[in-house]
Amino acid sequence: METTQAFGLAHLWGQADMVIRIVALMLLVMSITSWYLILVRGLRQLRARSFDDAVESFWAAPDLTEGLKRLSKRAPDSPFESLAQQGAAATDHVRRHTHRETLGGKLNAEEFITRAMRKSISLSTASLESGLTMLASIGSTAPFVGLFGTVWGIYHALVNISASGMATLDKVAGPVGEALIMTAFGLFVAIPAVLAYNAFTRANRVELSELDAFAHDLHSWFCTGARISPLNEREEAPPSAPVRLAGAGGAA
Repeated sequence: METTQAFGLAHLWGQADMVIRIVALMLLVMSITSWYLILVRGLRQLRARSFDDAVESFWAAPDLTEGLKRLSKRAPDSPFESLAQQGAAATDHVRRHTHRETLGGKLNAEEFITRAMRKSISLSTASLESGLTMLASIGSTAPFVGLFGTVWGIYHALVNISASGMATLDKVAGPVGEALIMTAFGLFVAIPAVLAYNAFTRANRVELSELDAFAHDLHSWFCTGARISPLNEREEAPPSAPVRLAGAGGAA
């Protein structure tokens, strides 16, 4: 019992050299960073669940101004709000400056709006992907960092055992077992990071596809004053009754 208590994390840290301690601190920092990113991104994904309702509320608004207010209230600082704001600003800019004999006045309105919305989507994509590279790096390198600590610990344990001249099983098992803990630490850091990276990547892919669909509808509405209706609705609705965001046709 006393022999078992003589080995453990405290004993490993006490007899470890500077290299082992640096490796352990690196794994600790990587673990803290990983869980911080997981917490921040997880809270962000929980908030993203309300974005669909915010988009529906936007299209149900009586005019563009009210629609933007609803997006700002229900999905503040979201990619959907940014996209709608950029599209509205680009449309207003084109409407106010196309009559002037300037380079901006000669630009094609649809192309100008498309570029503004594409810029918003690019910025939102970069924001969504922030932190994912760090998670991927931690998930891929942490096991090797832990393995390096294990190899280094086993090497020094065997050197010390060889110097003492007592190579019995009870003298070898303890130090080697302590060194193997570093590999376990590396896996403990890497596994949550890898799982979180895969989950967040999939969630971002779904959100970006929804953002792209929203951008398609917005572009159609800003350029023509009507959203593109599904085929079955177009067959049922009369040609003279396009789907419009009521009260905002003047902004197109």
